[in-house]
Amino acid sequence: MQKTLIWADDCLRLLDQTKLPDQTEYITCTEYRRVAEAIRRLEVRGAPAIGAAAAFGLVLGAREAAAEAGEFWNMLWAMAAELRGTRPTAVNLFWAIDRMLAVASRYKDPLDKIAMLSALETEAVAISREDAEVNQRISINGTALFTDKLSILTHCNAGALATVALGTALGVIRQAWSEGKISRVFADETRPLLQGARLTAWELLQEGIPTTLITDNMAGWVMKKRMVDAVIVGADRITLNGDVANKIGTYSVAVLAKEHNIPFYVAAPVSTFDFSLRSGDDIIIEERSSREVTSFAGINTAPRGVEVFNPAFDVTPNSLVTAIITEYGVIKPSYIEAINKLKELKGGE
Repeated sequence: MQKTLIWADDCLRLLDQTKLPDQTEYITCTEYRRVAEAIRRLEVRGAPAIGAAAAFGLVLGAREAAAEAGEFWNMLWAMAAELRGTRPTAVNLFWAIDRMLAVASRYKDPLDKIAMLSALETEAVAISREDAEVNQRISINGTALFTDKLSILTHCNAGALATVALGTALGVIRQAWSEGKISRVFADETRPLLQGARLTAWELLQEGIPTTLITDNMAGWVMKKRMVDAVIVGADRITLNGDVANKIGTYSVAVLAKEHNIPFYVAAPVSTFDFSLRSGDDIIIEERSSREVTSFAGINTAPRGVEVFNPAFDVTPNSLVTAIITEYGVIKPSYIEAINKLKELKGGE
């Protein structure tokens, strides 16, 4: 499996996910603005991967600011703000930037710039390494939920491409497959940008996992036909009450799973929990360009001038979520109580 991001020789290389599955190309980022552009354009995507990429972007930005004659701290805060502004929904982005700025704030003396730059690089590497470890723990915890050999449906891409290593939802699927607990995976295509068709199917086929690609509007029918035993998805933000923001279409899948008595699991690291928000009503939902809906691969698929509504995410209420799989274990209702305990465990990070 190709790595989502590689930090080496003082630059960040990002696997360009807009070119998959036909082309495997890396983008070389030597300045923070190129990292911000990659996040905004979905060349790198997935909440944990975005967080790690932004951390390295701030390393590059700090080096740029240190080399300038201007006010270092003002430049650094402006760079952080620009990185924050790339994607408003995925909380890992903000979590990673806050963590990096906390490290930088320990070095107020201008003479400590060299030490600060080294500390920032060390922190970004730690964020990346920790994500790989967290993926592994989520995978093990999620697989423990399965006793029989199951057919799983997943939506969008919560795999290695969305993280630094195994993935969250696909990490569980990979681990379950290795233990003989998966018979087949159904991958929703995930309109409008086809992350399921282009990315999830690509990942699973590379692993030799039996995969069936379906259009988004087929999910209900395959459930009715009892072709699916469980659903597992990732998340971009989870609130205190257990509401889950994830790729648009997730809510519909959760409603269908509830109707057909199929368990609906969410796999996400603690860094995806937003302890400052009480419910999904408070989540800012990113809206993207109408061109993502009216065209594909440069070809118009809708009449010019038609009005478009293109939210990138939706919110699944906690009442539809069977369990949330984290690196600290599996959380089940009541979510408010369980997530508050998780908040205490992490010191409210």
